[in-house]
Amino acid sequence: MSFQRVIIVILDACGVGELPDADNYGDRGSATLPNIARAVGGLYIPSLQSIGLGRVANIQGVHQDKDLIGAYGRMAEQSAGKDSTSGHWEIAGIILTSPFPTYPKGFPQVLVHTFEEKAGVKTIGNKAISGTEIIAELGPKHLQTGALILYTSADSVWQMAAHEEIVPVDKLYEYCKIARKLLTGEHAVGRVIARPFTGTRGNYMRTAGRKDFSLLPIQTTVLDLIQQSGRTVYSIGKINDLFADQGIDSTIKTANNDEVMDSLIEAVCNNTADSVIFANCVDFDEKWGHRNDEIGFANGLEQFDKRLTQLLEKLRQDDLLIITADHGCDPTIKTSTDHSREYVPLLVVGPQVKRGINLGTRETFSDIACTIADIFDLQHTFSGQSFLNEISGGA
Repeated sequence: MSFQRVIIVILDACGVGELPDADNYGDRGSATLPNIARAVGGLYIPSLQSIGLGRVANIQGVHQDKDLIGAYGRMAEQSAGKDSTSGHWEIAGIILTSPFPTYPKGFPQVLVHTFEEKAGVKTIGNKAISGTEIIAELGPKHLQTGALILYTSADSVWQMAAHEEIVPVDKLYEYCKIARKLLTGEHAVGRVIARPFTGTRGNYMRTAGRKDFSLLPIQTTVLDLIQQSGRTVYSIGKINDLFADQGIDSTIKTANNDEVMDSLIEAVCNNTADSVIFANCVDFDEKWGHRNDEIGFANGLEQFDKRLTQLLEKLRQDDLLIITADHGCDPTIKTSTDHSREYVPLLVVGPQVKRGINLGTRETFSDIACTIADIFDLQHTFSGQSFLNEISGGA
């Protein structure tokens, strides 16, 4: 029997240590999972440990089990950058040679004015800052004037926040679509992000209405090839946003990690066709990484591990489960709230996967795309090396 279904789970921002070029990105010393574990006195994540996470990096509380149920390794990002779009695209087979543009001093005024004219709306802010900080700072002015809160970060993002009672969510999405069409060429940011919020002064809360408007993938991805082969690609969480719906057949939107896992377990139980199920657990990044909350991050990891135990019980004989990440976002580095340039874990498990196999350090996230293409016998030109032969053969 061979693999007939592939399940990919992205633990968003769960890096395991700085890449050799991390200093070029201002990320020396970043090691998201090891540093979190050290900060909280150790992690208890037995399911991830049983697949081999303890052998990927030195993570306090996560042991190097002798009898593993899966294969393990780590991957380096070959693309220029450290954002979600480049990370996910590389997992799907696209390696970017140039990073998306970033705006540490805010967007050029001529660009902002052009957007305001096209959208018929004013903006305030226009600086690189944490989303929660700028909403706290400019929320009252936004409520008074109706102007959109415009901001960015160290990542390639154009973000617009608005109170749902002032700008309905659908209207905010329309503004984002206008910005997306405008932001091309030298200003082709990776993502335009809608950030609706509610609440009153001193108690503003971002809602689950967040939506990312990404660039269309610049090349064919393994998702496209899967779709073209007559198989189905299911998206859970923000996956469809990162690929601008290209190569995606069905999407389930979720508000948090638990909803992702609920939807994933249901999909695994109910979707019997040959397929790829691609899920992203965004809370690690959005709720804890960017907010320097190592305790919340640690608790989230332990909660995910409990849900992983449930997922592992539901895998069918021909399933291949791949757990990885798209970048780091080390909450213990208090001088930054941004993504970090890190290795990501590669954990592979399923009834047919050889146990205890060390997949080593992979040169690119695209090894996943190559492996999936090999599983489904798809012709491709992705850079990277498939690890299918290394993991095939059962226990």
